[in-house]
Amino acid sequence: MSRSQTEIAQQVVESILAQKLAPGERLGEQDLADLFGVSRTLVREALMQLQARGFVEVRSRRGWYVIEPSVEEARDAFSARRIVEAGILASAAEEGRPLQALTRRLRAHIADEQNAIEGADAATRAFLLADFHVCLAESMGHRSLSDVLRDLTARTTLAASLYQSRHEASQSCAEHTAIVEALEAGDLALARDRLLAHIGHVEEALRPDTPRSHDRLRDSLSPLARSPG
Repeated sequence: MSRSQTEIAQQVVESILAQKLAPGERLGEQDLADLFGVSRTLVREALMQLQARGFVEVRSRRGWYVIEPSVEEARDAFSARRIVEAGILASAAEEGRPLQALTRRLRAHIADEQNAIEGADAATRAFLLADFHVCLAESMGHRSLSDVLRDLTARTTLAASLYQSRHEASQSCAEHTAIVEALEAGDLALARDRLLAHIGHVEEALRPDTPRSHDRLRDSLSPLARSPG
């Protein structure tokens, strides 16, 4: 069944969240057209949509590629996430929104995270850990912000892939659990503090000194140092 350009773009973003698409990976128009059963024109429109959202770039005479965010771009995405996610919890406190229904959904999500961590499906594990934050926004009734947050989370996921994050999946799941426990206790201030600490831990785990793919290739192909004679 053919897909719309929006569905194609969404599939690309979900693949980024699942760490199935790596920073710097080439996205061939014909390959995507064959995969989704659509025309190259529709694929190009989807890629242009993704370019506007900051996920892909076109390189002259080479085609489309998943972006490789700079350290500054990664820091900016994490900062934006802090503003959006803290604001979501602040709005819940102002509205006096009941938390029981949303914590049930989040508990179910965490159970899925734990099952994925125990299993061997790395893509599902990565997607669920990233999607927790989108699930939190949706549970709070912020559908528009959940779309914004999905994009921001995908950008930080690319940064984590590119800069080889040392943040363990089990640690993320434990921190998600602590956030939900604070929500269950009705302590939105504590939930906010734990949420911001969690985002900070993920950001701090990045290794910005990690060489990019082209740098690694150059290093790999550099001449061997040999003793004279």
